[in-house]
Amino acid sequence: MGNPTTQILTATMPVTHAGQRLDQALVAVFPQFTRSQLQQWIAAGHVRVENAIPRKRDRLRGGEQVEIRVPSAPATTALAENIPLTVVYEDADLLVINKPPGLVVHPGAGNREGTLLNALLHHLPALAALPRAGIVHRLDKDTSGLLVVAKTEPARQHLIAQLQARTVEREYVALIEGVLIAGGTVEAPIGRHRHDRTRMAVSSRGKQAVSHYRVLKKYRAHTLAQVKLESGRTHQIRVHMAHLHHPVVGDPVYGGRLRLPKGCSESLAQQLRGFKRQALHAVKLSLVHPVTGKKMSWAASVPQDMANLMEALADDARASKA
Repeated sequence: MGNPTTQILTATMPVTHAGQRLDQALVAVFPQFTRSQLQQWIAAGHVRVENAIPRKRDRLRGGEQVEIRVPSAPATTALAENIPLTVVYEDADLLVINKPPGLVVHPGAGNREGTLLNALLHHLPALAALPRAGIVHRLDKDTSGLLVVAKTEPARQHLIAQLQARTVEREYVALIEGVLIAGGTVEAPIGRHRHDRTRMAVSSRGKQAVSHYRVLKKYRAHTLAQVKLESGRTHQIRVHMAHLHHPVVGDPVYGGRLRLPKGCSESLAQQLRGFKRQALHAVKLSLVHPVTGKKMSWAASVPQDMANLMEALADDARASKA
């Protein structure tokens, strides 16, 4: 399989972006690309506005036709590693993985090896011909759950288009601090933290982010919540739950003060203190198959550490009523 051909993307710029700089507006319309990528492509002449080559500082009126010629991405050069994978589904076009907590998705600074990408290259060496070995979205290192991988370039392009159009349905379960009264929606933009660039935060300068949540189970001092995403910003659920003052249990970045149920057993207290990752799991994934056009859905149970903590919280709630 050769390198993928140049992808051509088109869009009509919404009137809501009137007055914005071109590069800023493109980030909102094409969220799968970074602003620096888009600026480079504008400078290189890969972007057309009404068939003319623009400058990144040009201001939009709204309603313009924009075309981006996305340069061919390089093939994957990482090493294949024999890392066990839990394959939920596989056919000729795509692969669905149930990612365990603790597994980094992409190699990066400090994580050159031992990632999901390395594991995929061992599972299917042909994925080396695709950018990022066919990975089209990600989960945080310590978030577990379902993730789809493309096995062919047409499937990769199709899945990216679905993600861009926000038609991929992603459902999570999260154990959160405190007791939620009812479900609701968080509609709060997310961007880089002003003082700590490794963190995200709710920011008026951020990108639109929408999370819908509902209560699945209430414990004495915690809640099991279902969260559905309209957007897919970095750390979105973790940031939005913290914004509600109900951070995800165990979150080392956005978590607040540890909350223990009043008078709980020492065993439960130790479990809560010892849970050192965010209790967040991508439980359901739904999308349109890139070849058959059929709607497909997959589900994956929470990992054992999270299941054990949920059971301990349920035992504590029952004991308090005895």
